[in-house]
Amino acid sequence: MDTAVAIIGSGPAGLMLGQLLHCAGIDAVVLDNKSPEYILSRIRAGVLETVTVDLLDEVGVGDRLHTHGLVHKGINLAFAGKQHRIDFEELTGRHVVVYGQTEVTRDLMEARHACGGASIYEAQDVRVDAFDDERPIVRYRQGDSEHELRCDFIAGCDGFHGVCRQSLPPQAYRTYERVYPFGWIGLLSDTPPVAEELIYANHERGFALCSMRSHTRSRYYLQCTLAERVEEWGDDRFWAELKLRLHSQVAQRLVTGPSIEKSIAPLRSFVVEPMRFGRLFLAGDAAHIVPPTGAKGLNLAASDVRYLSRALIRFYRHGERDSLDGYSERCLRRVWLAERFSWWMTSILHRLPDGGEFGARIQRAELEYLAQSRAAATALAESYVGLPLDET
Repeated sequence: MDTAVAIIGSGPAGLMLGQLLHCAGIDAVVLDNKSPEYILSRIRAGVLETVTVDLLDEVGVGDRLHTHGLVHKGINLAFAGKQHRIDFEELTGRHVVVYGQTEVTRDLMEARHACGGASIYEAQDVRVDAFDDERPIVRYRQGDSEHELRCDFIAGCDGFHGVCRQSLPPQAYRTYERVYPFGWIGLLSDTPPVAEELIYANHERGFALCSMRSHTRSRYYLQCTLAERVEEWGDDRFWAELKLRLHSQVAQRLVTGPSIEKSIAPLRSFVVEPMRFGRLFLAGDAAHIVPPTGAKGLNLAASDVRYLSRALIRFYRHGERDSLDGYSERCLRRVWLAERFSWWMTSILHRLPDGGEFGARIQRAELEYLAQSRAAATALAESYVGLPLDET
């Protein structure tokens, strides 16, 4: 089989790239080693920047998002028994939209099926070869049959554990990583959210986050140690601990109920440099991971594939290679700004094991400064709603 672009991974990054190329008349094949049902069963967050919403509109999948997505014009910071709101629209004129990543994936998957785009699921033993040559090859197996997909370019949108980055020689890239000494336990429940906008809580017992998926489905997180197991966190224990970490008035109106999903996730910051290797381009979690505190993971993936799609369109329409050559540098400028913001949000909101009382007082001072300074609040708001894209 031949195609222009082989896209490895059918999460939001891969599917969005596939639709952007389809809209430009560029042939692409999407491969994944999982089934569609498995991919849609994964629970992920979904705070979308305007840039991401615009991309979904561009590929024609924004209808459900605009019908069911929740527009958030700010967030709440809770600390020292107080709660302070950061007003995004007043400070930046922009907002974010809460719409689950699973729903984004579903919308993109349905659009790809409707347009007849080639998608290969449950592809086993995927290998990427010859990406330094003019015609890279993707090899994979389905059942007892071996297959080859020849292409012009490979887009590695296959996540942190994917085959694309693992296929690179170690000397070809450099990684930057910080693994945080704590994790998040998350609980999903069919209960109304405790607030209309997200609450980020800094508490002496640890960080807490009150989020939601809809007006009737809530998502809550608690900072926990890496040694803890999800089986140790029964629903009653989770709800009781959450109430302890929230402002008393918020805790009183919290509606509890049985969990429909519960999991523990470690937190890390991770970046690969460069993001291009010959005709292989990394995008999304294959190239970078951010702690979820800043809500940047999906949005960074969207900006990556926007840059990559524009570069590929220029190549196929005009034979222009400069945008492809500049892909890595352009992406990484935005990646590191998002990494900085996510690290900063994580550092001021979580109890750090080595921070001590001095660290706790520095956090308090930082949060009080955010509550008092319009300039500081504006800096937070600008990063949260999404910095402008590099359009050069």
